[in-house]
Amino acid sequence: MAAPAEVLSVVDPFEEFLEAEKTKDLLRFTTAGSVDDGKSTLIGRLLYDSRSVYEDQLESVTKASVGRNAGAIDFSLLTDGLRAEREQGITIDVAYRYFATPRRKFIIADTPGHEQYTRNMVTGASTAELAIILVDARKGLLPQSRRHAYIASLLGLSHLAIAVNKMDLVGFNQDIFNQIEADFRQFLQGQRIEPYFVPISALTGDNVVARSKSMPWFHGPSLLEYLEMVPVGNRTLQESFRFPVQRVVRPDQHFRGYAGTIASGQIRPGDPVLILPSRRQTTVQQITTFDGDLPTAGATESVTLRLADEIDIIRGDMLAAVEDPPQRSNFIAATAVWLSEAPARLGARYRLKHTTRQETAELKSIEYRIDINTLGHNPAQTLEMNEIGLVHLETVRPLLFDPYAKNRATGSFILIDPATNATVAAGLIVGSYHVPSSTIGIGYEWRLQNGSLVLSTDDLEQKLEWNALTESEPKPLDDPEALEALQHLLRRLKLSVPNQTNSQQEGDFSI
Repeated sequence: MAAPAEVLSVVDPFEEFLEAEKTKDLLRFTTAGSVDDGKSTLIGRLLYDSRSVYEDQLESVTKASVGRNAGAIDFSLLTDGLRAEREQGITIDVAYRYFATPRRKFIIADTPGHEQYTRNMVTGASTAELAIILVDARKGLLPQSRRHAYIASLLGLSHLAIAVNKMDLVGFNQDIFNQIEADFRQFLQGQRIEPYFVPISALTGDNVVARSKSMPWFHGPSLLEYLEMVPVGNRTLQESFRFPVQRVVRPDQHFRGYAGTIASGQIRPGDPVLILPSRRQTTVQQITTFDGDLPTAGATESVTLRLADEIDIIRGDMLAAVEDPPQRSNFIAATAVWLSEAPARLGARYRLKHTTRQETAELKSIEYRIDINTLGHNPAQTLEMNEIGLVHLETVRPLLFDPYAKNRATGSFILIDPATNATVAAGLIVGSYHVPSSTIGIGYEWRLQNGSLVLSTDDLEQKLEWNALTESEPKPLDDPEALEALQHLLRRLKLSVPNQTNSQQEGDFSI
């Protein structure tokens, strides 16, 4: 009897390629700098030299390059996709591009250099791990390059590549490069950031992908080589668990879940979680998605969590790690990048969008404005467009937050003008600030009467100001967060605490 034929296993090269792609890490980076420093040209050169441009796209760009005095191919056209961008030769919107090398995958955010589009630079850098700041070798360090470098530092980017571009236009002069490096290092003193300086010519390709023969005096890696070897680490996975609730999922009476995107950390069934603001504790029973249940989930994943206990949770609440909960306060100190043509106004009220919540916030004070040239702190009563300063905000309800340096997702917010619905500022939370007792006042009395909170004072001016409140019928205390805050205050004052389940209990309290 003949031996059975040996079955040969055939390995699909495409499957091998897909498996290899899965194992590559991903680096998100952004480009920034002043106007006409060559950001779009640099990205186009990276895409072209790494063979990440399709033939039909290259053919289209080659035709569009005729008469533009940028060589046979105007590489900036590979990223400047808007008609207005091509007509004016500038970048307006944030353009995202993907490419890969045998070592790593990349997502690039090409951001505009014009001062009026600083908000777009903030948008592009907010999700990046590294920023490339371009400097025109002919012009040196300009204010917009300083501003972008400082914003990158504020946004927590630990790596910064300073690409001194257009070296071909200064004869590849080493002294010019050294002077720009010295100026930039002096500017970055005290910032928690690691700069790497590289002289390049985006137009000719010198030191972009391959090392330049025109600059034998430079012995460091090319820009792409640096991007391939810079450490990449998803910090959000290592941070404490944060899950802002976006939606309550209740398809039937047997299922109650809480949908949202994990802002940071990881979670598994059986893990304990703290529900905020109620501070109830429970455990995760199930992690479910459209494709089925998961044994674990981490930052940036959109999931629905089922809990072991039935707890009243609404949109804007947060599930957090029991051992490391976020801070909770109405008084927020934050670094604000002002993005609106209308200047900041003390006492103005804005809508503050933070995680899945929106709160009304009042701009109480501006501690200082940052001098973008010296990074010094100057007194200020307002912030103009593109200015950066430390501000104090008071929200109607407490925010659940972490300092931005600790957690990007729960430490950032935007301010929205309620009249125009325009985004006026991007904020990076530093922490909470102390409110002097003199601003609270003395001689106030309150009592809980039939589930209502009644306020009174001996101060005549306050009586006149509160006339409508004190002479009207007591308003029901139906806000659970307000009741919780009041109970907490009374406990701190070692006074009798009304039972939350029995709001009929009365008591007189004063400060």
